[in-house]
Amino acid sequence: MRSIGLKNFTAMAATVLSCFMMVVFSLLCLGRVYIIRDFKQDMIASAEEVSHIAAAISITDSLDSWLLNMSVSAISNSTGNHVVLTDPSGVILSCSDRSPMCRHIGLHLSDSLMQGMISGEISQPTDMEGLYAESRYVISRAINSELDGSVKGYVIVSNTAAEMQGDWSTFLMMVSAVCVVVIMFSLVFSFAYSKRMARPLDEIAAASRKFARGDFSVRVRQVDDPEDEMGALIDSFNKMADSLEKADARRSEFIANVSHELRTPMTTIAGFADGILDGTIPQEESAKYLVSIRDETRRLSRLVRDMLDVSQMKSGVMDTGKYSKFDLVELVLQTLLSFEARATKKNLDVDPQLPENNMMVFADKDAITRVIYNLLDNAVKFAKPGSCLTIRVYKEGEKAYFSVKDEGETIPPDDLPFIFDRFHKSDRSRSMDKDGVGLGLYLVKTIINSHDEDIAVKSEDGMTEFVFTLKLADK
Repeated sequence: MRSIGLKNFTAMAATVLSCFMMVVFSLLCLGRVYIIRDFKQDMIASAEEVSHIAAAISITDSLDSWLLNMSVSAISNSTGNHVVLTDPSGVILSCSDRSPMCRHIGLHLSDSLMQGMISGEISQPTDMEGLYAESRYVISRAINSELDGSVKGYVIVSNTAAEMQGDWSTFLMMVSAVCVVVIMFSLVFSFAYSKRMARPLDEIAAASRKFARGDFSVRVRQVDDPEDEMGALIDSFNKMADSLEKADARRSEFIANVSHELRTPMTTIAGFADGILDGTIPQEESAKYLVSIRDETRRLSRLVRDMLDVSQMKSGVMDTGKYSKFDLVELVLQTLLSFEARATKKNLDVDPQLPENNMMVFADKDAITRVIYNLLDNAVKFAKPGSCLTIRVYKEGEKAYFSVKDEGETIPPDDLPFIFDRFHKSDRSRSMDKDGVGLGLYLVKTIINSHDEDIAVKSEDGMTEFVFTLKLADK
């Protein structure tokens, strides 16, 4: 399987090579044009210089003079161009060759060649009808008399195409060498960069495979710049891994706690039932043990019901279609009536500090009823006999507050952060008791949080208070 790093490198390399080839092709074309132009400019400069010298010397001497020949040879040696001088009819009078008996002197150029000389340039390389052994670029200039402006002859400057090609080959080799170096550097850099960019993705893929095997401990290393898209992806992935690891730990703990909670009543039920059936429990005491079997069965029923409720609430966002406006004060009074007998039995003094006017809130009335019932049940259960139970409803800003305070045993500070956890085990914690299933306060917090509201607990000096908030309904 091709990795994303290799795919990215292939795409980058293809792009770099394509762009570079276009640039190189353009550069070579332009380079050839400039080399030929520079050669021609040099030949034109040589032709004009020789023309001026010959015009000056022709005032006192002829074009085949020894002085003019020496000057032409010097210019030819310095520029590398070959120079010949002709009279107006095309007879060669002087040549830049150093040989005393130059084979060019005395030759007569054809009328067609002389027409090209008059125009100043022969556009295509030519051997000048056998004058040269190889093709040459040719430039010419007229030698005009400085006295009357008449044409005294012509200067013909030439250079081989091979000479120009040699410079072009040198330029081509230099460009090719630079191109190879730049391309190799680009490919190495692209490969290294692609590998570097693909490393986090490879680590994410490897971590995902470990997740599939149940190992949620692996994390992906953060890149140099955590603010870019890759850094944001790695951060989100690691946060997801943290959530999965915590969820797996909670799942394992939940399964262990549920197993324990189910095992205890089921063992009790099975033991009492076997005792009644095999006669271990006397017939006259069977009624007492049947009551225990009934209580344990009801406890199992409550456990299953609360677990289903919690699962339903955790499965998604609270159904806002169930929200409605209702009077929180009236709901508290109605719920308090169901605890009248239990409060009287424990000789509790109930102090309802409720406002005289209605306090309308917007929430799921059935769910909030269950929250208030669970909190009041918890307070009555743990309040010491003869103490005072204080229930308050008040508002601050755009929030309604419900508070229930009882006097009993102080919840240890170490237990307070975990009091809303499901199946939290503590002999003094309000989340568990001998008749409960450890889901009461967890269910309360789940309901309140699903309304995007808060619940808090405070316990000190024997006074324990639970407070939660609700959104006030619009008037």
